[in-house]
Amino acid sequence: MPEIKRITLPYQLSLLSLYQSVRALPYPAVLDSNHESFPDTRFDILVANPLARVYATQGRHDVQWRNEYQEKPLYSLDKTEDPLDTLNQLYTMTTQETWAQSAPKDLPFVGGLLGYYSYECGHYIETLPDNVEHDISLDQLSVGLYGWGIITSHADKKTELIVTPWCSQQEETALLTLINSALSNDQKAATSSFELKAPFTSNMTADEYHTKFDTVKDYILSGDCYQVNLAQRFSSQYVGDPMEAYQRLREVCPTPFSAFMELGEQQAILSHSPERFLLCDQGRIESKPIKGTIARGNTPEEDNANAETLLASEKDRAENLMIVDLLRNDLGRTCLTGSIKVPKLFALESYANVHHLVSTVEGNIAGVDQSIRVFHESFPGGSITGAPKIRAMEIIDELEPHERSVYCGSIAYFSVNGQMDSSITIRTLVADRGRLHCWAGGGLVADSKYQEEYQETFTKVGKLTHTLEDDFLK
Repeated sequence: MPEIKRITLPYQLSLLSLYQSVRALPYPAVLDSNHESFPDTRFDILVANPLARVYATQGRHDVQWRNEYQEKPLYSLDKTEDPLDTLNQLYTMTTQETWAQSAPKDLPFVGGLLGYYSYECGHYIETLPDNVEHDISLDQLSVGLYGWGIITSHADKKTELIVTPWCSQQEETALLTLINSALSNDQKAATSSFELKAPFTSNMTADEYHTKFDTVKDYILSGDCYQVNLAQRFSSQYVGDPMEAYQRLREVCPTPFSAFMELGEQQAILSHSPERFLLCDQGRIESKPIKGTIARGNTPEEDNANAETLLASEKDRAENLMIVDLLRNDLGRTCLTGSIKVPKLFALESYANVHHLVSTVEGNIAGVDQSIRVFHESFPGGSITGAPKIRAMEIIDELEPHERSVYCGSIAYFSVNGQMDSSITIRTLVADRGRLHCWAGGGLVADSKYQEEYQETFTKVGKLTHTLEDDFLK
């Protein structure tokens, strides 16, 4: 009977050490936990060369099979106009493989789906307006079906190559050759230089932000909504290798849900997200929404005072509670009745540039293939829309001039063993053929103050933009 192979490799503190070895293969991606500071993420995952890729752009989608599977795909999928339905079908079929049903549960990913969902994938779930300018050439959705993965468990200090029965012996041998070559080379893999060509500039002036802020307040006071997340986009131009920028940002801004993904010619995602969207671990669903932010202090005393201020802030606690209620409702669509709980409310989490208020919402599902349905029914995360979600998203479309793209979407995996994890892609940059974009926003409520909210966007994104400008702007 076919089964999953587990091949032990030397322990890798970071899988970036092996990323270069498979980088020339199609659609490489590394989920990078920066594990030493963050207990929530204990694994790193490296994949490349998917057997198939589901992608969607501007109302059309398709499944792209690898060359050897084009004439006879592994799975025959029903034609659908909805890429999320296609992914649901594909994931269900993979989990029904005999070898998948006996797959080990101690690993997060043993083959399956991995990729990103842009914020605009919300249009596949709800009927929403689309008035923003679409000027980014990345697909709105790109999820690969991967037949192998390199997994590091930092708790066990173990790195393994996981090979599924989808992989031929020839592919396994070629992959091991690439890995062993990288492991035997003590020299750091060379990357081409990266250069920022101009300072980052926003897609709205301070006055324009103020006008949009006032519009949100009017909507709130008129009863349209309770909270709306309003974001700015900051853009620059670059030449060279975005991996160099990613590695530098990883050093100065460590976060638990970092990821680097290459998508095609001169297209990449550089994510340094602190926020989990949804986790599925042995049928238990967990979400950890962030809502409530304050800058780190310049001294230990100031830093502690800022943290205490955030913990005591009635406004931030109210914002957080709104999103907790929204997520309870979203998870209630698909989780088992009576299973939704909130074990942590208003916990403090600290990062390089900010403190956050983070709550935990939990539920349970029945069925290995249900994790992807929970994800789709809850997408996008309520912490980056506002409440009520649909009305908040309508207002975002009205006020923000450009698409959000990967920002406020998600990077996620859905393993054939039923495990799933996903981030909300905040603190995330998109490299798009010489243009580099990042975003920052905040939840506006009835008692929000313009100057504080405007400054908060710069506080959130400043560690990224200032580092790149200081280190790479010539």
